[in-house]
Amino acid sequence: MSFTELAPAYIRSIAPYVPGKPISELAREMGLDEASIVKLASNENPLGMGPKAKAAMLAAAEDIARYPDGSAFALKDKIANKFGVSAQHVVLGNGSNDTLELIARTFLTAADSAVFAQYAFAVYPLAVQSVGAQAIAVPAKDYGHDLPAMLAAIRPDTKLVFIANPNNPTGTLLRPGELLEFMEQVPARVLVVLDEAYTEYLDPAQRADSIGWLQRFPNLIVSRTLSKAYGLAGLRVGFLLAQPEVADLINRVRQPFNVNSLAQAAAVAALDDEDFLARSVEVNRQGMKQLTDAFVRLGVSFIPASGNFVTFHCGDAAALNRFMLQRGVIVRPLGNYGLHDCLRVSIGLPEENARFIAVLEEALAS
Repeated sequence: MSFTELAPAYIRSIAPYVPGKPISELAREMGLDEASIVKLASNENPLGMGPKAKAAMLAAAEDIARYPDGSAFALKDKIANKFGVSAQHVVLGNGSNDTLELIARTFLTAADSAVFAQYAFAVYPLAVQSVGAQAIAVPAKDYGHDLPAMLAAIRPDTKLVFIANPNNPTGTLLRPGELLEFMEQVPARVLVVLDEAYTEYLDPAQRADSIGWLQRFPNLIVSRTLSKAYGLAGLRVGFLLAQPEVADLINRVRQPFNVNSLAQAAAVAALDDEDFLARSVEVNRQGMKQLTDAFVRLGVSFIPASGNFVTFHCGDAAALNRFMLQRGVIVRPLGNYGLHDCLRVSIGLPEENARFIAVLEEALAS
């Protein structure tokens, strides 16, 4: 007997999430100096952690022998005040991946289904499959969400709809009016998870009033993260905003110490650091232009993006990815999304973007 048979079939059939290749791994594989490698694979903030968050984290390290505050009072209070909700609306997670999985564990069973878009974030099908529920992937429209088709895909057994806006990995963006119309039509019994991991990079006019909608739509859950624009990817801090009765249920399955002490302290400080956030957004704006201008100049087709990354078409993506890795540039293959002719590149510092562009030019000329 194999012990794998003890696990349900839906667990055995899961294809694990594949993260971006770490710099240290590429250095070992290729015999490269880590300092020479540029990583543009994981949508991280190229500025790193903000100074206020770093100082708060280092101060919190003095008390690291003690357990974290299991209720994370200070962080919940900061989030509540910043976004105009009560602390009872907040659920914290070890990154937004954790909160998305908590939603699935709380509301889905093997008798249920969940709807999401083709080319949407890979964690949605993983979270759904991990509890034995049925995933309904709705074909994309122009690499993005086809909301009317997603609405039509909702079945009597559907409990959740996942919407990423902007979407990862394609970068597509839904207009606020489209989202509002969807929320007005979706059955009130179906929970809608609006994943806004990249919302800080949007111009104000592009942003939906998602948090303001919470009162109007009790079935709405808004997901946010501090891994991107706030620069805390390594500390893993995500949060959900939902009606208190929904948040209470999710908190019942949340691990009591799922956000550690250093992460809590850094997150409180990061949410206060408007200067760092503004600088991160501006570096991203300039970097987006640097990359897309190069794509246009080189005749490389790309998907117009609204986050901190761009997905581009490149024919033999596997070959181009190998070419870049050999030259110390890490980008993200998208074969696991079914985008076999595409790579995704994160926005880096100007010199990192220039390195990527130079290697891309070299590949196109070879």
